[in-house]
Amino acid sequence: MSRPREEKYQAILDAATEAFAEYGFFNSQISKIAKLAGVADGTIYLYFKNKEDILISLFQERMGQFINEIRQETAKCQTTQEQLMCIIRTHLRYMQENRSLAMFTQIELRQSNPDIREAISGPLREYFQIIEQVLTEGVSKGVMVLSEVKVGRQMFFGTLDAMISDWVISKKPRSLQGMEEVVFDLMCGAFKIQDRKTELLTKDTLN
Repeated sequence: MSRPREEKYQAILDAATEAFAEYGFFNSQISKIAKLAGVADGTIYLYFKNKEDILISLFQERMGQFINEIRQETAKCQTTQEQLMCIIRTHLRYMQENRSLAMFTQIELRQSNPDIREAISGPLREYFQIIEQVLTEGVSKGVMVLSEVKVGRQMFFGTLDAMISDWVISKKPRSLQGMEEVVFDLMCGAFKIQDRKTELLTKDTLN
């Protein structure tokens, strides 16, 4: 896409995020999305087939950005503990900075039809693979005790997912800042992860 087309494409996705979050997917007509994006109704169809196509593109685009950020940040980490904390911190921060997207993903996507859920499953599978890879490496290094990695991933993601769901439906807006420590401590207990201070001392000794 050329820059002007790319800007309109992103504007439509941003508008759709706001519309889906505020009105719900089924009540968000193309005309509402176009108005929020500042484009004519017909312009939408230059980029998307229909409203379902907007929803699928929106999730794939935004979750793709999120997953790329997760990959880049975890690649900088040296230990399993740091990687887990990085995933937790990035997940909570990204959703807090993109509240409309969080509302859309936590509420609207759960109400979509099976065909849409299947179409958007790719990015989620990528995210699950990243988590499972970190857990698998943690087990192989002896950093944690986990008999079934898939179950561990379900618990890890499920905890973050439940936190975001509770956050978006809460009547009293609150910050997620600082909650990463709470989640990490829970994971340390669940996976029998060694104390971070002990690991840092061991790491310093080896260096």
